[in-house]
Amino acid sequence: MRRITPIHHLLAGILAFAGIIFPAGAAAPVFDLEASRQQSIYHSRGETRPEGYVVDRGLAAYVFALAPGFESAVKNLGPDDRWLDIGAGRGQAMIDYHSPAKDEGNTGPTAPRRKAGTVALSIEDRRTEAWHRAAAGVEAGRMRYLHDRPLRNFTAAELGAPFQLISDVIGGFSYTENLTRFMEKVLEVLAVNGSFYTLHQDVMSEAGDNKPHYAGAGFLTRILDADDKDISICAWLRQISCVEVDCPSKSGWVPPIQTYRVRKVCNETVVPRLDRLQYTSGTPPERVFRFATHRGTGTGRSP
Repeated sequence: MRRITPIHHLLAGILAFAGIIFPAGAAAPVFDLEASRQQSIYHSRGETRPEGYVVDRGLAAYVFALAPGFESAVKNLGPDDRWLDIGAGRGQAMIDYHSPAKDEGNTGPTAPRRKAGTVALSIEDRRTEAWHRAAAGVEAGRMRYLHDRPLRNFTAAELGAPFQLISDVIGGFSYTENLTRFMEKVLEVLAVNGSFYTLHQDVMSEAGDNKPHYAGAGFLTRILDADDKDISICAWLRQISCVEVDCPSKSGWVPPIQTYRVRKVCNETVVPRLDRLQYTSGTPPERVFRFATHRGTGTGRSP
């Protein structure tokens, strides 16, 4: 996991230094350039794929990276539950989950425990022969792979919502240019009492007592309040209605990471709206958001 800072990024930096920042939704030339560069990263293959763009994390890596409780959440999934993995890459975590070798119940003549239905979501199709072999070994429709569109462009029905568990290990949460809409969609398809586990590297901690990892650089993702003061991602998440939020830090990571667990407790969620001020392509991109004048609109429905 690292940043990409090629020469073309200097244009964005110069404009930002000069105070030229484009409002959210504007067809800004700089953002168009950065969005194009980001698409190139998404669809890179072989030696052209940047070192920091990881597509093959397995389930053990998820357990290691995400907040405490994730491993138990996976183990507690029943056959009627559903798990969505955003930014799944090759889908290795789902391959590991469905693998009979990983099933503690697969001993002797006893039939293996029937597991949850899973959906791996990727902006590009990274499936390998290993995925197809694993999918062929489970009941049809219980190990799905969706691609070519970001989360926000799928309907709840297409995804197969609701989900009791949603995971995102440096996927959409770290890459989206519209953090508000991303969280609205996550909460739309998350079941009540379900949990969303994610993380971000090199960001302000909940306590606000850390500094950016890279000398002379800012945090990878920044959120500014109405007075243009930095607040933590955790502080923003805590302002969402109908959720409970935990933000445990993880030690020993370079760059350091902050983990997040968002539990949905009712359907009438309202996500405070953030406007995009800056987006610089990378793995993951550098982003700056600011609280909008209007707090945001709810996408939830009454129970």
